[in-house]
Amino acid sequence: MEKERLGFSLINRKEDIQRLSTEMFDLIVIGGGVTGCGIALDAASRGMKIALVEQNDFASGTSSKSTKLIHGGLRYLKQLDIGLVRETGTERAVVHRLAPHLVLPEKMLMPLIKGGTYGKWATSFGLKVYDILTGVKGDDRRKMLSKKETLELEPLLEADGLKGGGYYAEYRTDDARLTIELIKTATTYGALALNYCKVADFSYENGKVNGVKCVDRINHQSLTIKSRKVVSASGPWVDHLRKKDGSLTGKRLHLTKGVHIVFPYEKIPLKHTTYFDGPDGRMIFAIPRGRVTYVGTTDTSYNSRLDRVVVTKKDADYLLRAVHHAFPSIQLNVQDIISNWAGLRPLIHEEGKSPSELSRKDEIFISDQGLISIAGGKLTGYRKMAQRIVDLLVDQFDDEGERKFPRCKTKNIALTVDSFSSFKEVSAFIEDIKPFLIQKGLEEYYAWYLTTNYGKQAYRIMDKIKELDSDMHPEIKLARAEAWYAAYYEMVSCAEDFFVRRTGRLYFDIQSIALIREAVIKDFAEYFGWGNEQIAEENYKLDELIYDATHYYESELN
Repeated sequence: MEKERLGFSLINRKEDIQRLSTEMFDLIVIGGGVTGCGIALDAASRGMKIALVEQNDFASGTSSKSTKLIHGGLRYLKQLDIGLVRETGTERAVVHRLAPHLVLPEKMLMPLIKGGTYGKWATSFGLKVYDILTGVKGDDRRKMLSKKETLELEPLLEADGLKGGGYYAEYRTDDARLTIELIKTATTYGALALNYCKVADFSYENGKVNGVKCVDRINHQSLTIKSRKVVSASGPWVDHLRKKDGSLTGKRLHLTKGVHIVFPYEKIPLKHTTYFDGPDGRMIFAIPRGRVTYVGTTDTSYNSRLDRVVVTKKDADYLLRAVHHAFPSIQLNVQDIISNWAGLRPLIHEEGKSPSELSRKDEIFISDQGLISIAGGKLTGYRKMAQRIVDLLVDQFDDEGERKFPRCKTKNIALTVDSFSSFKEVSAFIEDIKPFLIQKGLEEYYAWYLTTNYGKQAYRIMDKIKELDSDMHPEIKLARAEAWYAAYYEMVSCAEDFFVRRTGRLYFDIQSIALIREAVIKDFAEYFGWGNEQIAEENYKLDELIYDATHYYESELN
């Protein structure tokens, strides 16, 4: 591959590490989740010199394992968390405008049942306030439905005890893809980002943090990166790094686990995303997405391994009971689940509160040594969280007599190259590329898939498809084109990155992996110079991921 075609790629790693080791940065961001990548984009777009390091892959923690909704959090209104609802609610429309192919409008149906969590009048008032707080206008404003209207919208609901429904607007996303586009955009503003680069310790000068000591987990070498400021946005690992800094005092994290299970769409053929009462009163989402419908989430305290969070039989049974409770005509069991995922929420501990009662507000910690840490928050609020951190840094630089930086610009920075102007344009693009894909032997589904994953960057993948052997199986050809794009433009470093976070296949199209894995891994081996030992390791890790996504453990892993 000629040099001018290289983009955000592992192939540049040696050069990137050289720069990280020798240059001085304004800011090091630890953590490649949505918050860290949002901070990197905000700071880089204001002119700061940014380095971001992530111990695993970008979005490999919480930011690929959420419910994948950009929503205001209606239940936080019930907790009277007005500020959180207002901020995240108004941010929905902002993020949709910045990435309309990734943040998709989604009408939400909330059935109201006798004795349920939400009563009819309280729901009507709450949704009205929700619309006002979040600036919803026009046809997206909430509608209150009769029992008949609710069943017409979703015939699979249990009719007995149904009193009506609330119908309101939210947005759905792919959290990992959103994070990847954030860091790619940050690099266009000069940020230097590296995955699989673990912070082992901090460096200090005159008692103040002035950098990080890292281990490159791919090339197994150590490096020290120097900067004026260090921010930890490391999610569940925030307290671990605060402890390294000697500043783990006062408030601490409370980790909770959220589980989602995935079914073939034909097993739960919902017409709308439905937000319904679970068997214990906790609200659950059932979300149709392409070929599948997924259900979640749980909310339980977690104190086990951070690096391998699994779904237990208890988790799966709870969600299966929830589905049967809301849709009794659908007879499902654990064998009907085709995939699952489990993720952690790094919330702030509050004495005496259950996991579902803990605030989703973010919290900033500043140590005596100058380490800034941020935890808590919601996917939807990533941009405002980033803005708060970077505004704080701007003030610090100003107080210290450093050069001044401008105000936040991210409200108007599109998150992809050649972005769409509206969701209407997204829909038109899907229709435009269908004939090409059908002509190449692919189902219409892949027009939706490519567009909602890559936006107009899908053209690069389609151009690559044209170059490949015409006798190749169409889905293998598509996967190889995606693998090429991921290798040269999206910093894929291993098969896991590709199958989990760049394409979402492990969760949403797990059956396809058996067909395409050999060809994809063979291509990565060629691109990255893997030998037989590395190929065997890639296959071993992929087998482990598939096992975890299709099995249910008796207890958490320790």
